[in-house]
Amino acid sequence: MQSKALTVDDYINELPSDRKEVIQKLRKAINDNLPKGFQESMGYGMMGYCVPHSIYPNGYHCNPKDPLPFMGMASQKNFVAFYHMGIYADKNLHDWFVAEYTKRCKYKLDMGKSCVRFKKFDDIPYDLIAELTQKISVEDWINTYESALKR
Repeated sequence: MQSKALTVDDYINELPSDRKEVIQKLRKAINDNLPKGFQESMGYGMMGYCVPHSIYPNGYHCNPKDPLPFMGMASQKNFVAFYHMGIYADKNLHDWFVAEYTKRCKYKLDMGKSCVRFKKFDDIPYDLIAELTQKISVEDWINTYESALKR
């Protein structure tokens, strides 16, 4: 479900109360741990975090007018989705996240390439999301992104 909200606050305000609480907790875990340079914004109908054009003027290769995306979250019909491009791009980070998730959560990990789907709101590992957020700097993400483009 894509939102037409123009700001993150507008996006959060349009959510049902149970989803609003989850998204606000995820947002806090991320914002409290976000490396310098990433910017919170709306994109692709969800709230997210990107590398702004002021740091990476080339933007996203699919549409250079868009800033380089990194993380996002969205309230979907049956779950809250958390997207992290670093998990998709870095096998070591992916493997670390999967191992840590199984240690910290009682429910099975529901994950795509970069998307973690949370259906059980009482078992969201906010501390793990906070730790994951700290693991990649803007410079690291740009280097990973550019090296993937050159393959």
